[in-house]
Amino acid sequence: MEDLLNFAKGPLFRFSFAVMLLGLLRLFVLSLINGFEAKKKAPDKSIPKGYVRKLTWGYLFPIRAFRTKPIYSLVSIIFHIGFILTPLLLYSHALLFSESIGFSWMGISLSKPVADNLALITIFAGIILLLLRLTSKITRSISRKQDYLWLLLLVVPFITGYVCSAVVTEPATYKTFLTIHVLSGDFIFIFMPFTKIAHCILLPLSQWVTARSWKFVPEAGENIEKILGKEGQKL
Repeated sequence: MEDLLNFAKGPLFRFSFAVMLLGLLRLFVLSLINGFEAKKKAPDKSIPKGYVRKLTWGYLFPIRAFRTKPIYSLVSIIFHIGFILTPLLLYSHALLFSESIGFSWMGISLSKPVADNLALITIFAGIILLLLRLTSKITRSISRKQDYLWLLLLVVPFITGYVCSAVVTEPATYKTFLTIHVLSGDFIFIFMPFTKIAHCILLPLSQWVTARSWKFVPEAGENIEKILGKEGQKL
């Protein structure tokens, strides 16, 4: 167990962090390229910048969503805040980054009571999100099995981390939970560029790319008519 823990905290952590960083950078660059290619093909080069900014801020701070899904929206925001702040500002995580990668931000880390309470809030928010997804027909219809598994995986490091930090256990039990905690964090890093969670880096570009892409190229309408077999007909 000790060897596995050292491997997870050392080589595997560095590898998973590199995969996450390079994978998200790749997605970011590809999004930029797609946006500029769409601009090149579009007859109308202009985009409604004010509208794009409004949509982007609307996704970052989904105030309007409270009108239709107030509970789900509130819980989702709480979960996202906890998911980002807790691991990012935890002292032990900053120390791990310092030892493994060579840089950290230990000077702005959270105190233990604050981190423990934030972890608990994130755990409960994640469980509530999962239950809301399971009980909503609309959400179930657009969700895949991996969406539920991914949400469960995101909660695992918070549960195991809270047990290691706030629950008195036997040394062997503590080491088991700590190993699961580190391994689940490594796997999240590895999977992040290949799942929906990549929106954490792509969200600022999503509306800009969409505005670029929905500029149809010349003769696009005629080509669509041919594909649908509706040439000369009103669609």
